[in-house]
Amino acid sequence: MTMKRVLAGLTLAATTSTTALTGAMAQDLTPVAFGTNWLAQAEHGGYYQAVADGTYADCGLDVTIQPGGPQVNNRALMMADRIQFHMGGDLLQAFNAAKEGIPVVAVAATFQKHPQVIIAHPGVAETFEDLKKTTLLIGDNGFASFYQWMVAAYGFTVEQREPYTFNPAPFLADETKSMQGFLSSEPYVIEKEGGFTPDVFLIADAGYSTYATTIETMQKTIDESPEAVKCFVDGSAIGWYNYLYNDNSAANGMIMADNPDMTQDKIDFAIEKMKSEGIVDSGDALELGIGAMTDEKIADFYDKMVDAGVIEAGLDYSAAYTLDFTNQKVGMDLK
Repeated sequence: MTMKRVLAGLTLAATTSTTALTGAMAQDLTPVAFGTNWLAQAEHGGYYQAVADGTYADCGLDVTIQPGGPQVNNRALMMADRIQFHMGGDLLQAFNAAKEGIPVVAVAATFQKHPQVIIAHPGVAETFEDLKKTTLLIGDNGFASFYQWMVAAYGFTVEQREPYTFNPAPFLADETKSMQGFLSSEPYVIEKEGGFTPDVFLIADAGYSTYATTIETMQKTIDESPEAVKCFVDGSAIGWYNYLYNDNSAANGMIMADNPDMTQDKIDFAIEKMKSEGIVDSGDALELGIGAMTDEKIADFYDKMVDAGVIEAGLDYSAAYTLDFTNQKVGMDLK
């Protein structure tokens, strides 16, 4: 079934399943699919919450969450009309889409801060800049993106970087090494396997100012079904407020059902970090609501990436995002 048929008015009766709305009365809803960028986890919690508590259904959508993973390219499926919404990464993806003329549009930014961190042994570095004293374990994707910014903005060097293989063992064995990670993932593993709490430096707090975990859709969807886009953006914002600040047990149950390797303690750790570090609810979101984006912040990050040599100057990236569906302060009363 193509996106046009799905979003141009075809409706189906909601059914009870892990992706349908528990407790919802049978009603006509427009079925859409949302592809995440990885296996189900707390970082996807607001979307699961909006399914679990009927928020998407309240504005007319029957949302199926399609988890990503190592062999899944949900963004490609969206571009092929197989799914209608996708969880993007950071703004570099938006800039690259603009460069390649791909009509993928970011309509909201769930994370105000990128959860990328640099992890060090306790006491080795007091500040982000102090990390220059260490050898950094950085993966290839990170080396081509945020590490180039670290070089340009702070004077890190290519020579002090070693490839990161997503195995913390070299870091655990050598106090002179620091390593990349995600706020809610590698620090948790290190605490469990290494028996100590590492020092964690959020690159967003050091100036890496991109939004992250964007909601993407195709320009075609915006043109043909703006009401579906509005419903999904508003529903996701409400879902995130409820997930962070209210009863999230049903959403967590769905996450663990979709990802059998996920456990409640991992979820609890991730939620605590998202809240304490302001990953979702900080910055522009404090005034405009979860999902907020501004032209100013996007331009600031673009300029930083140009200075770092990651993106070329003169790119017209305006088609890669829109502010038409966000910044409406939806759900702020739920906090």
